[in-house]
Amino acid sequence: MKAPMRALALLVALLAVAAHGQTPAASEAVFQMDYSNPGLSPSQWTLTLRPDGSGHFRSAMGKPPGNGTETMAQPAVDRDIQLSVAYAGRVFEVAGRHQWFNDPCESHLKVAFQGWKTLSYSGPQEHGSCTFNYSKDKEIEALGNSLEGVAETILTGARLELLLEHDPLGLDAEMQSLSEATKEGRARQIGVIRGILERLAENDSVLERVRKRARLLLAQGPT
Repeated sequence: MKAPMRALALLVALLAVAAHGQTPAASEAVFQMDYSNPGLSPSQWTLTLRPDGSGHFRSAMGKPPGNGTETMAQPAVDRDIQLSVAYAGRVFEVAGRHQWFNDPCESHLKVAFQGWKTLSYSGPQEHGSCTFNYSKDKEIEALGNSLEGVAETILTGARLELLLEHDPLGLDAEMQSLSEATKEGRARQIGVIRGILERLAENDSVLERVRKRARLLLAQGPT
């Protein structure tokens, strides 16, 4: 195709996009999980995710500490995140296998309250959502639990940042808790807080135990 023809084709394509009021980014598939549980701190958070692993996490501020074991409240979080492409791929595969969450996913069984989880999908041609406390569908239930683990990692990372600035001695217990949560699968995608872990691993002003645990977590890679 000659240069004038290529320019004309490009102009036609751009005019078509403008006529529909869309850009390529606007039609991108997006997954979202909204979580709420008044008994937890924070009581609400939202995680959005795109197929390339990029996304955003936002949570309310946690309740002030009142049991004598915490030194400060959970800070509010509002930041972009990056999960592994493989993890994001698994999330979108589940969405596709479950009709983009257009089918009900709540079991209506009499089980302990675990928090309301709303899974949503929005794409170029499909969209849907479903809300559940507990799902009989093992894949849906596992997806909710896994994303709660990602949220736990992000929230812990925010606490680590706050402790590093205001209470460095508190890092020891927090890092021990994170290490245990990672081993037990309660914290997922440790790479999402790589930044603060690298700062801790290289910081000579914090305890050696803290630096060692940070290095071990960084060596694990995405999970």
